[in-house]
Amino acid sequence: MIITHSKGRGKKIHILIDGEYQITTDIDFWAENFYKDGEDISEEEWKNLTDKIYYKKAVDKCYDLLSRRDHSVKELKAKLLRTVDEENADKAIQRMLDYGYLDDEKYALNLVSYLSKTKNMSYAFIKQELYKRGISSDIISYVLEDIEIDNVSSIVSLLRSKYSSRLSADDGEKKVVAALMRKGFSYSDIRNAFERIENDEFNE
Repeated sequence: MIITHSKGRGKKIHILIDGEYQITTDIDFWAENFYKDGEDISEEEWKNLTDKIYYKKAVDKCYDLLSRRDHSVKELKAKLLRTVDEENADKAIQRMLDYGYLDDEKYALNLVSYLSKTKNMSYAFIKQELYKRGISSDIISYVLEDIEIDNVSSIVSLLRSKYSSRLSADDGEKKVVAALMRKGFSYSDIRNAFERIENDEFNE
């Protein structure tokens, strides 16, 4: 197999085998793993080179995604698998774990705090969201062990903020109740929240 390369935009380097494009890397990687144009390489050498390229892509993607927001291990792997193979995705994730950039327990604690205090979500919704993001049962049990969520107060807060304008529309209350139930709130808690608001307004 004859390897050659061509420059792409910016720092990109396109690698060709027998004149046909195969894969893209960057100039820094190519400087460290350089082959002369026209050099004959073996199948094993080519596999080693592409494995290194995909591993670098996976690591670079991890840094990019984690610089934007925290991820669970499951979330990060799902995104990596869109562009790299599972073996290199797992290797890159292990590197992030070793460096302390990935931590499902810390991620879960932050998510619980955000969903309960900022988004006023129900206990059931939060638990479901943790499962959906691939958090283990042990971690979920731990992070939810001492959490205290007053579902009625959370609903009252939502009714007075996010859903206040919707209540005045046609079938507004019915639609709001349905939306709240989709968030994991029980019908009885929702009715109690409406009653609390009515009592507060009556006593003003």
